[in-house]
Amino acid sequence: MCRWLAYLGEPRLIEQFVYDDPHSLCQQAQHSHKAKLGVHGDGGGLGWYARPPEPALYRRAGPAWSDDNLRELTRVIESPVFFAHVRASTGAPSIEINCHPFRSGRFLFMHNGQIGGFRRLRRRLVARLSDESYDQLAGGTDSELLFQLMVTNGLATDALGAISRSLLEVEQLRRSDGITEPFRATLALTDGSALWALRWSSDHLAPSLFVSEQDTGVLVVSEPLDGEVSRWHAVPPDTLVEVRRDPGPPVVRIHEGFVSSRL
Repeated sequence: MCRWLAYLGEPRLIEQFVYDDPHSLCQQAQHSHKAKLGVHGDGGGLGWYARPPEPALYRRAGPAWSDDNLRELTRVIESPVFFAHVRASTGAPSIEINCHPFRSGRFLFMHNGQIGGFRRLRRRLVARLSDESYDQLAGGTDSELLFQLMVTNGLATDALGAISRSLLEVEQLRRSDGITEPFRATLALTDGSALWALRWSSDHLAPSLFVSEQDTGVLVVSEPLDGEVSRWHAVPPDTLVEVRRDPGPPVVRIHEGFVSSRL
């Protein structure tokens, strides 16, 4: 499984969250408190927004905590919206194109979890992609394919609808195939102005997800970055967190029963 963080708010240096906090992302990569796998050394990645509408992307296979280039980038990059991810592979090779975040136009996506029975479903899921989404596929992960399914399902104009339609497509295909291995997902999407994060699983073991409304913005994370318990609120299973920029601080909206209400 993976660990990730997403931020939206006033511009911040990324280094604090990836390296400096007491339980920073790179600390979690080596000693996770919430993940099934304790070490996440199969790659790391960073996505952030600056002047152009399309985000910048840095990804590299191997342990993020020993990546000097990642350390140097986070030391100097200040951004109002950024994603960071450390990977523990569930099957796909540990190569750069399989590392998160993934990018499509102005969107970034990252994921923790897996599609149960993915090898049986992959060919049929690929067949549901538009030509444009199919052409953008570069690696072999279920995460990237799920992202491109959302792009095909109208992500550019209806993010909430694209997320729900895509998860339902996968879940209905799993059920019709009699696959018992669960579909688990904590995922994050952003277009640089809004952030969507979902915690969901087809069984009762949804991966952990937390949200923190801070002075400068909103953080959504796989697990808290420090021991200040009052700052972190666990997101219930089957819940989508939506963060939008309004005049003043970002506004957080909670959508409970996001997937089950549509099944």
